[in-house]
Amino acid sequence: MKTEIYEERAVLVGVISQQQKEEKAKEYIDELAFLAETAGASPEKIFLQRLEFPNPKTYVGPGKLIEIRTFVEENEIGVVIFDDELSPKQLRNIEAELKVLILDRTSLILDIFAKRAQTASAKTQVELAQCQYMLPRLTRLWTHLERQQGGIGMRGPGETQIETDRRIILTKISLLKENLKDIDKQMSTQRKNRGKMVRVALVGYTNVGKSTLMNLISKSDIFAENKLFATLDTTVRKVIIDNLPFLLSDTVGFIRKLPHHLVQSFKSTLDEVREADLLLHVVDVSHPTFEDQLEVVSQTLKEIDPKEKPMILIFNKIDAFTHTPKEEDDLAPEKRENISLEELKKTWMAKMHDNCIFISAKEKQNIDSLKELLYNKVKAIHVERYPHNDFLFQNYSDLTIE
Repeated sequence: MKTEIYEERAVLVGVISQQQKEEKAKEYIDELAFLAETAGASPEKIFLQRLEFPNPKTYVGPGKLIEIRTFVEENEIGVVIFDDELSPKQLRNIEAELKVLILDRTSLILDIFAKRAQTASAKTQVELAQCQYMLPRLTRLWTHLERQQGGIGMRGPGETQIETDRRIILTKISLLKENLKDIDKQMSTQRKNRGKMVRVALVGYTNVGKSTLMNLISKSDIFAENKLFATLDTTVRKVIIDNLPFLLSDTVGFIRKLPHHLVQSFKSTLDEVREADLLLHVVDVSHPTFEDQLEVVSQTLKEIDPKEKPMILIFNKIDAFTHTPKEEDDLAPEKRENISLEELKKTWMAKMHDNCIFISAKEKQNIDSLKELLYNKVKAIHVERYPHNDFLFQNYSDLTIE
């Protein structure tokens, strides 16, 4: 399932409801705009409607849908993107009204994942999620073949085609699941072959700087970009700090409203988190809603593995962090100022976790302190696990990590 929206002018649509207040709705729609830009679209206008709950037929009300259609027609809009997952019925009704490409948040994320996937594992995982998403929405592809009447003898070619496509996709889903089982076995074998070294996993919201930090600590060259889901494939590197070796893995970033199909499909990535001995939770402290992002990651981690693991909370991008001085009005963002590292250490954020540190991976600020903290944590885990083992100081030059 590919949705070619490069260079497309886009309209974004969201709902302010009882479940999603105005402030949250605006945060989500801003994130949707970033997702659209990552996919290659250019957001031209945002439509937000206040409803008790999304319209079960058209997501927004009939009047708002007409308003959107008018804007789409007058401005040559090629794609309309909705901030929630649309039901097959909503998708069919909206397409009939707007007559342009309709995407929801899930299909947009799937499209980005499809473009970012590099390895066979990631490609298979994405394809499985796409097929699972597409299956209940097959009917909208064949509306031009639907029968006009019911009853015996009136079965039209539309039904036959839908049933054929459904069988094809179900067969493909089954095959992809089998392929993933084989891939998971291979990855499980690789993890076992990594020996006794302590495993450390980078986790966090998408676009918080995990890959940049991975490159810095491991001296590797992983793709890092100021876009959502720049890294999709799990990467594991051997790292040595002061003769202490450990394994460091970079994992896919989390996001609000992450499609359930993707969470299920990306089992191999999540296994890196489950099997990690230490988590490095990276937070973009410069983001205006970083507390919400931190909570999303924390909740997702609990779903992946309910067991509590040792963790270092890393507040990244301190070079971009600003605050409004107390004497200034909160409504004057132009007065916002940078805050020093020493001042950050005295803030409430520094008390959020026993192991909390402030850095800038991009500007390489306070990285030595992070490495020292990381060294102490890894060493403590290893000594506890192997109290009489001299494994720490062996030569690992011949160890290969896939």
